[in-house]
Parts: sequence; structure tokens; C-alpha cells
Amino acid sequence: MGTLTLRDMTAQDIPGVSAVRITGWQAAYAGMIPQDHLDGLTVEADIERRRKIFGANPDIQNVVADRDGAVAGWGVLGPCRDADRTPSDGEIYALYVAPGLIGQGIGRALMRELVSRARRADWHTLYLWVLEENHRARRFYERAGFTPDGERAPWTAGEISVPEIRYVHRPAADPDLRTGIGSGAVAEPA
Repeated sequence: MGTLTLRDMTAQDIPGVSAVRITGWQAAYAGMIPQDHLDGLTVEADIERRRKIFGANPDIQNVVADRDGAVAGWGVLGPCRDADRTPSDGEIYALYVAPGLIGQGIGRALMRELVSRARRADWHTLYLWVLEENHRARRFYERAGFTPDGERAPWTAGEISVPEIRYVHRPAADPDLRTGIGSGAVAEPA
């Protein structure tokens, strides 16, 4: 199994993060997003995109789950992007675990770290968006203390629009970080 370390992402992690993200999309969203869209995703294109945006916003925190020097998972936290939210609201933009490592507690560890960082950033409320059909991720988030707040929005994948729902969590109200957090969620709002 190896040693799992959670740490800030570095530029050297970009290829590993992109590999986890793209393989995560292709595994998690099969049947929810058009297959031709998933098949068109490449690690190389994601690396190029990620290199352009990495570190551009100091309020965004990229966290990697490192297992013996390799990226096993990745999560991103920052200010909530929704127009109806306040500066005291944060958002989990992404949480991915390498598909072959799902079920080993990496997702739980990343979620605990992101919620802990939200507390330290003094974000009183934490949001995330998840595809409505992504029942596995929704169960994971619900075990982590998130609940749907009733907001829905379309997300476009290729030429198809798929519905997302917003989840909410209040980190200050959850001092134990819910020890029952499930494993291996894959989600990303954008």
C-alpha cells in the first residue's frame, strides 16, 4: 500500500494530477457524459492547460495525495464561485482519486484535508457541484456531511448538457469530520 502523504501541489505534480484527473473522468463519467467527449480527453492537453493556470490564484489550494512519490489523488479548494454566495463561503472545485486506488481511503483523507483547510480559511460554508447521475460521488459527499441544497445547473460536455446539483456543508459544525466518510469519489464542477 505504501505511505500516503497529503501536501500542497507543486508544478512537478502537474503530469501526475493530469493523469489522475483524465483517467478519473473516463472511469467515473462513463455513461453520464458522451463517450466521444471522454475519449477525446488527453493527459497531454490537460497538462498544458494545468501549467497555464497553476498558481495563478493564491486563494486556490491544490492538494495532492502522494503515495510513495506518485500522485494518488488530488483535491482543489477555493472561494465559492457562485453569484449567490458570500466571501465567507468556500468551494471544493475538484476531488479525484486514481481509479485503481479507489476504496483505499485516499478520497476520505483528501476530503478531511480540504474541510480542515476550509476551516483554517474561515469559510463558514463549503459548497461543491456534482453530476446529478454520479450516485457514487453523491454517496461519498453525503457520508462526508454534505447535503443537496436544492440548486441545479446545466453543465456542458461536448454538445450535451448534463444536470449538476449543488451540495453544502458547514465545516465549523462538523468538528469530527464525520469518521464515516466513504472512499474514492471523483467529481469536478468545471
